[in-house]
Amino acid sequence: MRVVIHVTDADLARALTSYVERRLRFALSRFRGRVGPVTVRMSADGPAKSRCRIEAELLPFGHVAVEEIDSDLFTAVDRVTGRIGRLLGRDLERIRDARVGRESVRTAA
Repeated sequence: MRVVIHVTDADLARALTSYVERRLRFALSRFRGRVGPVTVRMSADGPAKSRCRIEAELLPFGHVAVEEIDSDLFTAVDRVTGRIGRLLGRDLERIRDARVGRESVRTAA
């Protein structure tokens, strides 16, 4: 899993970067080889509005994006990492169910 982090208008760029990496590794570690590049975009638009957006690629099925807006940037990071982990888990479960749920084309002779 490769993580790219973009921080805009935030004073604590270094602290935020390490915090986000730790939270992402915790939330996505169970998916190991299934998650491709992950892009994190954070911005603090004044004291009352902080935004965190995470885009991840679920190999080989497509992209997933989650965004959270909160007054505290660390709270937004906590919420968005939790949501992306649950969303990827649901997508993988849906894919597994689709594979297992299919009936064979061949009929028993």
